[in-house]
Amino acid sequence: FADLVLASWDLQCERNGREHRTAEMSREQLVVRRGQPFTITLHFSGRAYEEGVDKLAFNVETGPCPIETSGTRFHFTVTDFPEESGWSAVVQQQDGDSLSVSLCSPPGACVGRYSLTLETSTGYQGSSYHIGDFTLLFNAWHPEDTVFLRDEAERREYVLSQEGLIFQGAREYITSIPWNFGQFEDEVLSICLKLLDTNPKFLRDQNRDCSRRNDPVYIGRVVSAMVNCNDEDRGVLAGRWDNRYEDGMSPMSWIGSVDILKRWKKFGCQPVKYGQCWVFAAVACTVMRCLGIPSRVVTNYNSAHDTNGNLVIDRYLNETGKEERRSRDMIWNFHCWVESWMARPDLAPGYDGWQALDPTPQEKSEGVFCCGPAPVKGIKEGDLQLKYDIPFIFAEVNADVVYWVVQQDGEQKKSTHSSIVGKNISTKSVGKDSREDITHTYKYPEGSAKEREVFAKAEHQTSSLREEDEGLHLKIKLSDGANNGCDFDVFAVVSNNTDVERVCRLMMCARTASYNGTVGPQCGLKDLLNVTLEPQTEKSVPLRILYEKYRESLTQDNLIKVVAVLSEHHTDNIIVAVRDVYIQNPEIKIRILGEPMQNRKLVAEISLVNPLTVTLNNCMFVVEGTGLTHGQQIKELEEPMEPQAEAKFRLDFVPHQTGLHKLMVDFESDKLTGVKGYRNVIIAPQP
Repeated sequence: FADLVLASWDLQCERNGREHRTAEMSREQLVVRRGQPFTITLHFSGRAYEEGVDKLAFNVETGPCPIETSGTRFHFTVTDFPEESGWSAVVQQQDGDSLSVSLCSPPGACVGRYSLTLETSTGYQGSSYHIGDFTLLFNAWHPEDTVFLRDEAERREYVLSQEGLIFQGAREYITSIPWNFGQFEDEVLSICLKLLDTNPKFLRDQNRDCSRRNDPVYIGRVVSAMVNCNDEDRGVLAGRWDNRYEDGMSPMSWIGSVDILKRWKKFGCQPVKYGQCWVFAAVACTVMRCLGIPSRVVTNYNSAHDTNGNLVIDRYLNETGKEERRSRDMIWNFHCWVESWMARPDLAPGYDGWQALDPTPQEKSEGVFCCGPAPVKGIKEGDLQLKYDIPFIFAEVNADVVYWVVQQDGEQKKSTHSSIVGKNISTKSVGKDSREDITHTYKYPEGSAKEREVFAKAEHQTSSLREEDEGLHLKIKLSDGANNGCDFDVFAVVSNNTDVERVCRLMMCARTASYNGTVGPQCGLKDLLNVTLEPQTEKSVPLRILYEKYRESLTQDNLIKVVAVLSEHHTDNIIVAVRDVYIQNPEIKIRILGEPMQNRKLVAEISLVNPLTVTLNNCMFVVEGTGLTHGQQIKELEEPMEPQAEAKFRLDFVPHQTGLHKLMVDFESDKLTGVKGYRNVIIAPQP
């Protein structure tokens, strides 16, 4: 027999991409999911392949130093009966000189970029051909993959959906911003693989790092560390929280991860300026979804940052409600992290499922700024010793807050304060734009026997802090929405549930604030020395907050923190109430003109009214949407925007993907920033 000569081959990127749900990444390159067969076609010249005469074998290799014992190199022959455990190749059909072969990786293979080589031999003669490269991803559709997710709607949301919502605002006023995850957009996959190859563990021991890329727990930990740059590890984002962002992008102005990841690559893996928690979480979510691990961004309201691990957050106020001394322990209005879905074979049974990963740099874990993966079930059960970092997240959702009021003579008075931490833990619902509350996955109902049991296990003596009810109650209410550019009222509602008259002093103070709990200058103050409360009555005391007072110091987080301190004259009891008021930005209106159809021009009419009493300069709109616009479209306004003026423009775009997509808009100017809007558009296929 003459030698078998390979003339050409076809990796069938398009067909395999469709079957592996990687079509949008697989136009130019082959991208497949582990444990699932993919087909390639070999074309021979001179003569056809003959079974029994010709032997065919493949080599697959990943990483710079592929070794069979590390699971980064495999040699396997074409056979009728594939092996269960390793890689396999089976002849599918023969048609003249061409041969279709089905290749399959084991469901526990390492993910990453592989090279594929074919070896042919006839008798003693043999040849070797480098057929090309392909990328292998995790497979949430394969029951034996550690990231297997049973529900198809969840797989579509958490692996395939390229856009979503991230919840922000304040616990009493939950808002959402749209986010373009864009994990299948051009270049994103290669950037995610570059991120894995930039991580210090890879640089220290390339063989060991590559051999551990079969494990989503390991990958999650690496991604959590590499999304921030705090370890001088050439991470993706630099964090900043001081409202000075002139030498970069304000964290509020991003609307997607693609722009951030592309900038990181373009500038030689220099950290992109600047991120805050939702930006870190969203970029990590993009990387995890891109690699095939089901992931979602979650938001925890009133999130505790407990630096000394005692599960108590101490805040010191003076009698006007102003912070007396800075404590490293903070309460963040909200804090975002990522949950990724995976099995935990490294732990005892019962901890599979959602794992919390927090890429925002806060505390070191094993010497590196990363956090997780922490099994959410372990957080709920108070199993603080499990890997990784459960005590930190347990505190974020369970710590107690104690307000100490420091009086003029230096004496400190402890205010009673019930549990306010870890509220309304939120994520986008599956398949729709509503909010799903997942607090119950992190904690048992407040005051339940189960909660007490968990706190006992975690050595969290919380009940001792909840002192007996003195019959005086204080809360802060808001009339209607607080709109940027307008004055508004907040009310201290004081109730006396006892049968005797009580006489108190009431202080109310409002300050502009950032979402991480730091406060700025005062923008409203009231001090009533003698408030008399009749038995069994309630009083409502208003505080007017004027736009001219908060205008200059309102941060881009749009928050005002209102503190009320009620002190009773004859008992010295002190009660503190705190409320975060979210100042609403104007609405961006988006109209779609024309019939939305694939590869046909559409027009979006986008408008916004300046609600402020001042002129806006350097105004610009940024528009993006996966499958709709090719990258970002930027519209800079030539003229400043006068108060109450409307800016309106039209944007032409040609949608290239069918189905439901979000057109997302961000508005920036010198005095009004980070205004977000989006419109869902359903693109019909071409007839």
